[in-house]
Amino acid sequence: MALPQSLRTSVTPLELELIASEHLVEIVPLITMEKTAFISGAYGPLRPPAKCRIPLWMATNLKLKKKCHIVPPEWLSVDFLQERLTRETSRPEFSKLPFRFAEIAKVILDVASDDVQNADKIKSLLKDLREARQAKSRDGLQKLDHSELSLPNLCSMEINEIRPFFIQAMGILTQLVREPSAAE
Repeated sequence: MALPQSLRTSVTPLELELIASEHLVEIVPLITMEKTAFISGAYGPLRPPAKCRIPLWMATNLKLKKKCHIVPPEWLSVDFLQERLTRETSRPEFSKLPFRFAEIAKVILDVASDDVQNADKIKSLLKDLREARQAKSRDGLQKLDHSELSLPNLCSMEINEIRPFFIQAMGILTQLVREPSAAE
């Protein structure tokens, strides 16, 4: 959702990707490496061909150096995304997806598309899913109530996109609701 500069006070998509890079993903290492300690924790040891769970940032680094294959999460598949897209377009509520699915999918598809089956189809499904969810969030914002807004199962990127508009709109709506009672 493109917003004017005056409403862009949220975290940028790149910053959301950085936050999501702490998410643990599975890899198949191509090198041997002992357990290594980082600020965020200790990861390893890496022993090919045994799978290992490490943060996305580390998996990205190893993949770029051709030292591992990233195992896509089970939700990053054509069948799963097609089923979610069908739910999204046929039901009024948002379907349940991992909270940082958009960021994680983007990083994996950018860095390790060769490790993902049907990467082009998955990119297309993610785009369709995003558009369907954006349409739902716009519809939800049209029904804005001064006391609350309920949009369960929104993901971090979607929350980040509507946050500036929502904050400004809720401020104005609250003022409008308070004014009639002040005049009485």
